[in-house]
Amino acid sequence: MAKTAKKAAKKAVKKVAKKAAPKKKAAKKKSARKPNAAFMAPLNASPVLAEVIGSKPLPRTEIVKKIWEYIKKNKLQDNKNKRMINADSKLKPLFGKDQISMFELAKVVNKHVK
Repeated sequence: MAKTAKKAAKKAVKKVAKKAAPKKKAAKKKSARKPNAAFMAPLNASPVLAEVIGSKPLPRTEIVKKIWEYIKKNKLQDNKNKRMINADSKLKPLFGKDQISMFELAKVVNKHVK
């Protein structure tokens, strides 16, 4: 009986300790990281890539974003395997084949920017 009384006392102490603990407000973290200037540098697109995203110089991140907007708008992701991107008449010269993996997209963009 003494053991059960001790266990009950410990549980009661834990409950009180949990309730009594003051809640701290989450401190907002200031970002010490600055964006890499190399990613933000505007790049000129090749004529083939310019047909898809436009001829205005854009950072690499925006170029990839615009290509994804085009892919989603025209429903070019493969239905069975969403990682694969099917090429239409504008993307086929860009990709060089009928279908690429989404992981190859950065490599394709790299070939078509200066």
